[in-house]
Amino acid sequence: MNSSFNKLLTFKILITVLMVSIFSTNFLFIERVDALSDSKQLVLDAWTLVNEGFYDPEKFDEIQWKRIRQKTLQKQIETSEEAYSAIEDMLRPLDDPYTRILRPKDYELLKSSNFGSEINGVGLQLGEDDDSDKVKVISTLGGSPAEEAGIVSGDLIEKVDGTSSEELGLANTASKLRGESGSKVLVEISTESGEIREVDLERRSVDLRPVRTKRLRDDSHTIGYLRITQFSESVPRKFEEALQELKEKEVEGLILDLRNNSGGLVSSGIAVADSLLSERPVVETKNRNGIKDAIISQKETSFDGPMVTLVNKGTASASEILAGSLQDNGRSTLMGEQTYGKGLIQSLKSLGDDSGIAITVASYLTPKGNNIQGQGMIPDKLLDLPDASEYGSADDKWVRNAELFLASLLEKEEVSIQNIELSNEENMP
Repeated sequence: MNSSFNKLLTFKILITVLMVSIFSTNFLFIERVDALSDSKQLVLDAWTLVNEGFYDPEKFDEIQWKRIRQKTLQKQIETSEEAYSAIEDMLRPLDDPYTRILRPKDYELLKSSNFGSEINGVGLQLGEDDDSDKVKVISTLGGSPAEEAGIVSGDLIEKVDGTSSEELGLANTASKLRGESGSKVLVEISTESGEIREVDLERRSVDLRPVRTKRLRDDSHTIGYLRITQFSESVPRKFEEALQELKEKEVEGLILDLRNNSGGLVSSGIAVADSLLSERPVVETKNRNGIKDAIISQKETSFDGPMVTLVNKGTASASEILAGSLQDNGRSTLMGEQTYGKGLIQSLKSLGDDSGIAITVASYLTPKGNNIQGQGMIPDKLLDLPDASEYGSADDKWVRNAELFLASLLEKEEVSIQNIELSNEENMP
């Protein structure tokens, strides 16, 4: 009897200890979650978004991604700025400069450049140099302080207000260049020839004017010239309006100028391709789950005449998607220089304190399966000519070359039509 009683008592004690242990663990867990500060919650939210969306999950195992989260949350993080710095440290092992934290000011400016028509800054589109940790100029915006100072695609940003771009990184370099209209920033740049110089730039509101157009006429033909400077939300609508205007002027061919177009909204680039292709593949995307089916354009087109597309080393991202789709489908001849080679797609996500995070969610391939990342597009016809001071102007030799090429295509079409008509006449009874 005593033995049974002792066993029962021991069992009850074990159950009690186990329940106390469970409740104590749960209590400690609840207490730990409740104790998570807003700043640490920001870090955790950023980690979760990257964990769910980053295009290369194999990288997580390589860098011990979960351990990075644990070590980061153990740090003393009490302010938003400390959270941003912790997130930057956390993202660095991914070795992807495009997956980055966006402080509230940077997040708002990036959204305004994608959805608005102007932005305050110096007018530089930046990327990371493959051969160093420095920041590279992809392109300059037309009419911007950077363009007026003679900064060109391929230049390296050495320092901004005395701080090296290697120390700042891509996102912080871009952030330091932006600011209130009228304020100044000292930029040290190095050219591809090795020359180093300092330029004092005054920030101002830069009119993006994403779509610009004009009519080119000679003795024989009328050609439409249409330049897209950046793919913002309004571009597809403005592109359609510009095409309609050129068609009313009875243009026979089209020069599409994507020089120094560093990208923007991928969806806008795809929409423009849709206007120029009839039931053809536009682009394939490869995300963490593999290659998706190609996006196919609709049957109706807004312009079906002959085309030339101008590209240079400042042509990147969404503009490379457009150029690649036109080239691979035989819709347009590409002329100019090899393009920049940015084949990664970012998604913007909001965080809780008006900041945001950009996450690389996919890479893209041209319709023929060519990977643009790090390689770029190779034109059908290379142009070894100096850039014009103003694109589309009378002294723009690139446009003149494209115009002459289109004229030769149109003359061949006319000869072909005449031969068909003569053949038909000969076959008449």
